[in-house]
Amino acid sequence: MMIWRNNALFILLILSLLVTQIKSLRFELESGHTKCIAEEIKGHSMSVGKYHNINPNDGHPLPDTHKVTVRVTSGHGNDHTHHYAENVHEGHFSFETAEAADYHTCFTAADHKPLVKLTVDFEWKTGVAAKDWTNVAKKASVEAMEIDLKHMLEIVQGVHDEMFYLREREEEMQEMNRDTSYKLAWMTGLSILVCLSVAGLQLWHLKTFFEKKKLI
Repeated sequence: MMIWRNNALFILLILSLLVTQIKSLRFELESGHTKCIAEEIKGHSMSVGKYHNINPNDGHPLPDTHKVTVRVTSGHGNDHTHHYAENVHEGHFSFETAEAADYHTCFTAADHKPLVKLTVDFEWKTGVAAKDWTNVAKKASVEAMEIDLKHMLEIVQGVHDEMFYLREREEEMQEMNRDTSYKLAWMTGLSILVCLSVAGLQLWHLKTFFEKKKLI
């Protein structure tokens, strides 16, 4: 039983690397500036993020100069807002994506003179990694093995969805390549026709010129 469980956990780890995305980073941001992080997420996936400003003075409250405005958007022109928090030191967000798209999380530091440099910690999880499995275990009152199996089932489903998503993207790219090849062939043919027409006009002009000069 222990060997089986170890093998199951190993498979779980490998599969989770394939279908989950965890972006954890720390970056600096100056007053009045904006920094955006982009993530491509497939449709009907959970997305969870949390962020906080690093306190430069341990033991003291964060000053108002270290507040940020956070916006999570998607769509063409980023016209869909999934999260918005203004002038905060920390926060979190969670939502389920409606469609596959590029999602952007933008941090804007409050304008301040003189300039202040903030340090922001940001963690962004999508897919299976975004689910709180500890709470699932507490709510369901199930054994650890059942939680492992539920987790593996979620990951396998994620692999299945990811394969279909990649296949759809591949078909879109093939269709785009075919369309581009057709347009390129059409433009090549048009270019050849224009070149031949120009060459013909030049020959006709030279022939007319030489005939007027009685050279031929």
